Amino acid sequence: MAALRAAAAASSSLKATSTTDVFISMFPGRPADKYRGAVVEDLQLPPAFSLPENEAVARAIELAYDRDFTHIPVLSSKGRKPLGYIDVPTLKAKWEAGEVNPNDPVSVAMTKFERSASHRYTLITPSTPLGELEAFLKANIFALVTDRDRQFVLALATPSDLENFVSRRGL
Repeated sequence: MAALRAAAAASSSLKATSTTDVFISMFPGRPADKYRGAVVEDLQLPPAFSLPENEAVARAIELAYDRDFTHIPVLSSKGRKPLGYIDVPTLKAKWEAGEVNPNDPVSVAMTKFERSASHRYTLITPSTPLGELEAFLKANIFALVTDRDRQFVLALATPSDLENFVSRRGL
């Protein structure tokens, strides 16, 4: 930032009123990064909480409300591969309507992730720029943050996480 301001001050042809204006003047045709280079790691997300596919519905609801989560990733019992997710309010409604039993595994009520050759997997890691995460979240209700090798679910990012980041940073 200091370098951008110094460049603006040194050049009489650049008449900018903000750092963003300086960026646009110095790099025409390139949009300014509204997140100022921040990455997913900068969101300081809590560690992921996930459930095995064979967890009981009653236990899933209890754990979700204890942690105040509305979406919980469901992982395979073997290999911990992400299979889908539980929408907690929907699960609770199904339980109350008698569509699922408290002892049923969460796999009977989960939303499965689409896996096909035509549906490309988007890798979101701690080093993913927030601009890319924002674009992903325009079409999805949350993002699973994984390691580069997609072996571990590290966190879950939502649009509200981005909003909180922006409000904390005054962006």
